[in-house]
Amino acid sequence: MIGLLIGGALGLVLTGLGTPLFIRYLVKQGYGQQVRDDGPQTHKSKRGTPTMGGFVIISALVVGYLATHLVLALLGSELAGPTASGWLVLLLTVGMAFVGWIDDYTKIAKQRSLGLTPKGKIILQAAIGTAFAVLALLFPDGHEGLTPASTAISFVRDLPWLELAFAGPVLGAVLFVVWSNLITTATTNAVNLTDGLDGLATGATAMVTGAYVLITLFQAGQDCAGEAAPGCYEVRDPMDLGLLAAVLTGALLGFLWWNTSPAKIFMGDTGSLGLGGALAGLAILTRTEMLVIVLAGLMVAITLSVIIQVGYFKVSGGRRVFLMAPLQHHFELKGWAEVTVVVRFWLISLLCVSAGLSLFYGEWLLHQGGLAGVTP
Repeated sequence: MIGLLIGGALGLVLTGLGTPLFIRYLVKQGYGQQVRDDGPQTHKSKRGTPTMGGFVIISALVVGYLATHLVLALLGSELAGPTASGWLVLLLTVGMAFVGWIDDYTKIAKQRSLGLTPKGKIILQAAIGTAFAVLALLFPDGHEGLTPASTAISFVRDLPWLELAFAGPVLGAVLFVVWSNLITTATTNAVNLTDGLDGLATGATAMVTGAYVLITLFQAGQDCAGEAAPGCYEVRDPMDLGLLAAVLTGALLGFLWWNTSPAKIFMGDTGSLGLGGALAGLAILTRTEMLVIVLAGLMVAITLSVIIQVGYFKVSGGRRVFLMAPLQHHFELKGWAEVTVVVRFWLISLLCVSAGLSLFYGEWLLHQGGLAGVTP
């Protein structure tokens, strides 16, 4: 528990103090955001705002995570060293952030709102996602032989009847790589599409990573390493995953101080793709792959708005469902102030996270004999 507090505090301090320094550097270099010409007219004033702020968030995650382990080692804690699960989440997060950085830098260098080509982005993301998925099926622990990930699809735990290895271990591993890449693609795009208004993606993502702090803390207290109990969790390194989630939550809150309206800096694709990778890594390694759909319900709705808009536009010959997609811009064009949209969407995100946590805890209660007799 002390590690989570230290990690969260470090993440908060590193971005809270590091972001203004990075802003000065970006301003000096002239690295400013390019704005879509077809977007809301109120966004024109944001052109030139420093971007690539995700570099600070991801750097704080890496430094905060390693520094916390160093502190724990000095304190003689059993959780003194990084685990295989921790390294894997960092691999996916930093790898996706690197793809986003290339995209951001291309936009800045060419002074346009489009960066990497879709094909180039897909190839890079697939390479990183595949490396993560393959490695996640290795590194069994020394107690129960648990690997960081499994070839079963999970909700709040692995679902044996949705085992991907139904046709043998080799095909099962291949199907898991495909499944893992689908999750990673979905989360990176979801965060990327949500990042359209000052502080929106930062605050919403912080709520989801905060939920993962609670989930992993509960999993650690109810794991199957000791005497197996009804509803125990088979997660390889829950406390280390919780530490990563705590550091990232703190880092996001520190960044939000500067990213909230009027934003002094944007996270850019460096941040949105990196954060999407972190959410995918946490979902896969905590065995909550389907639950993340509920936890990140706001991002799912925003992503669906784009899919619906594009699909209907094509089949209807140019007609639209929304005034503009993603969904947050629809409400802007309806006359809502940007801050109003952000705060109301944060409230929706909080409801989604609360629903996800309720499902997680409720499922565990059912394993204990049902909800009967539970004191409200």
